[in-house]
Amino acid sequence: MADEAKAKGNAAFSAGRFEEAARHFGDAIALAPDNHVLYSNRSAAYASLGRYKEALADAERTVALRPDWAKGYSRLGAARLGLGDPAAAVEAYEKGLALEPSNAALKDGLAQARQALPRARPASGADAIGNVFQGADIWSKIAADPTTRPYLEQPDFTQMLREVQRNPGSLNNYLSDPRMVQVLSLLLNFRIQTQNGSQASEPAPEPSQSTPPPPSPKQQQQQKQPETKSREPEPEPVEMTDEEKERKEKKAAAQKEKEAGNAAYKKKDFETAIQHYTKAMELDDEDISYLTNRAAVYLEMGQYDECIKDCDVAVERGRELRADFKMISRALTRKGTALAKLAKSSKDYDVAIETFQKALTEHRNPDTLKRLNDAERAKKDLEQQEYYDPKLADEEREKGNEFFKQQKYPEAVKHYTEALRRNPKDPKVYSNRAACYTKLGAMPEGLKDAEKCIELDPTFAKGYTRKAQSNFS
Repeated sequence: MADEAKAKGNAAFSAGRFEEAARHFGDAIALAPDNHVLYSNRSAAYASLGRYKEALADAERTVALRPDWAKGYSRLGAARLGLGDPAAAVEAYEKGLALEPSNAALKDGLAQARQALPRARPASGADAIGNVFQGADIWSKIAADPTTRPYLEQPDFTQMLREVQRNPGSLNNYLSDPRMVQVLSLLLNFRIQTQNGSQASEPAPEPSQSTPPPPSPKQQQQQKQPETKSREPEPEPVEMTDEEKERKEKKAAAQKEKEAGNAAYKKKDFETAIQHYTKAMELDDEDISYLTNRAAVYLEMGQYDECIKDCDVAVERGRELRADFKMISRALTRKGTALAKLAKSSKDYDVAIETFQKALTEHRNPDTLKRLNDAERAKKDLEQQEYYDPKLADEEREKGNEFFKQQKYPEAVKHYTEALRRNPKDPKVYSNRAACYTKLGAMPEGLKDAEKCIELDPTFAKGYTRKAQSNFS
């Protein structure tokens, strides 16, 4: 039975259903509490859910049961790294590699943990300047400036920009490119001298190197006057084309429509909100927040198909525009919510669950994770309802009774378990399975079933007998 639960857990884990996998591994642990592999598997499931405290507890149990098993240290390192303790993670990975030096997973984990360690040396000048390229908003800054906007259409430049975002110290490799200097000038908001002596923007007038003539009396009088303004010439504003002016005006108008839509949404005036968001989309098709907001309105109105359509368009358009991953995640979360609302069978929930999982790969948002867990629970409840059949439950219980009489207790447990899947409200089956667990020496499981029997029917005397036997044994 433990192997069966383990197999279910492995299948759920492979399908990305980590919550379900953790439950199956927990069932297997209840049947085989000294099996180190089961704790290792559940640790991996918890880590995939971001529940690193539980992952650490299972990893420590794994290592305690089998200290010479390298994989246990891999789980231990992953949990410690997830909890923000890279030094302890390095220690765990190194212990695992001492046991199995060629283990690729341990090597990769050690590299990640070492990379997460705080650096002792101060950042270099290139690293410090390169840090201005961090953040998703630099793409919008570059696109908003008419002098740098064309660079985003040049693949070699966008590749350079992504490399600097990944590794700020690589900025030095690209400073010979005037486009990179122009963008850096924009982000730092001052002119930069390039390697060939030119400047990234209009040069400021240089002072003459020759000796100036003596000032005239009029000039001397002017020099005596206190200066109230700096004589530094101000940079000339970049002249916008008519097309750029129109585009800027449309973006501003679109934002006003969005604000009006938000106000209408808060008042639950959904039709008006949709009109404003639609108008905003017509004015500016480069901001997917108008689509995701309209999708939220459709969700509130129960128009789930319309919500899903808007979310699909938002995801597709967002990827084209390199939109913030949080916006993509938001669209996928709203689509998953709509799909869950439309679900009529347990299989319908599979698409919603898959959509929530995709949203979490874009951005691990607690609200998305909660919706995923809710969808998985709803699917399980619906599966139970679809599987419910008291007649078949009675047949399975009778089969279990026959095996119990023959003292074939594992087989009896199997049929009693199937009977409970068919009818989870039958106290007699819990009582019978508790008797089997007692015969098998699985006292905690027997006590658990006995207490469930009493909970379902406090007047059922055998439930108390089974509880007493489990406690006494």
